[in-house]
Amino acid sequence: MTPPPRRTLPDLRQRSGLAGAAAASAAEVEAALDTPPDPTSAAFFDVDNTIMQGASIFHLARGLHRRKFFTTREIVGAAWKQAYFRVVGVEDPEHVAEARNSALGFIAGHTVAEREELGEEIFDEGMAHRIWPGTRAQAQLHLDQGQRVWLVTAAPIEIAQIIARRLGLTGAMGTVAEHRDGVYTGRLVGDMLHGPAKAEAVKALAAREGLDLSRCSAYSDSYNDLPMLSMVGDPCAINPDGRLRHHAKEQGWRIRDYRTGRKAARAGLVVGAAAGAVSGTVAAGVALRRRH
Repeated sequence: MTPPPRRTLPDLRQRSGLAGAAAASAAEVEAALDTPPDPTSAAFFDVDNTIMQGASIFHLARGLHRRKFFTTREIVGAAWKQAYFRVVGVEDPEHVAEARNSALGFIAGHTVAEREELGEEIFDEGMAHRIWPGTRAQAQLHLDQGQRVWLVTAAPIEIAQIIARRLGLTGAMGTVAEHRDGVYTGRLVGDMLHGPAKAEAVKALAAREGLDLSRCSAYSDSYNDLPMLSMVGDPCAINPDGRLRHHAKEQGWRIRDYRTGRKAARAGLVVGAAAGAVSGTVAAGVALRRRH
């Protein structure tokens, strides 16, 4: 039997392009700026570990777990990936793929309206206090200069739009999940808005809004976002992973780090995060035993 053909590079590019176009077309302009806008200049911010401490998809998943969307075992697995992401600061492709599949699994059959309503609640209880003040100040600086500011994230576009709206930003681009008649199908439009797909989304939005990318800024913590950072005139590495920090130094890019004592605390965070995950599992087990 002939084995199925391997996925080709053009197919990956096509999926990234589709994801980027979908994200750009779904981007909202939440509110007009008080100051006259600079029509050709804007700023683009990654979310996870750039705007917000940790992974937004994990905070969303934890909030949904509290509302009985999925099991304790699944949230413990997500907790370990969250601990890895926070401590190491590098996105594991396998973790990203697993997060995508898990996210699609638990939203299939639910309505867009339901997810948006829950997203507002989950932002208040699990995300608002994790916003990095320094990054928020950077975004506000662009707004004060009359520029538009968009979030660009692999997180679901619905939660990205909530974050943007709560921070008073222009809008957001994120991963677009397919829905029909207001109900999620469990499939994506294209792929996750990750890596090259972010660059495609920024390119599509720039064409739509008449932006001059050489006058735009981009912010991220991850080397995976190099395509987006490299396409603007003013890239900035925020809370960067090792590879991005090295690249940014070589290129003379701005670097901002709003984490405190990261080197001294790194070993302790690894142990603490692992212990927290284990403790959570034990506590969940005790609760389940009592219930039964």
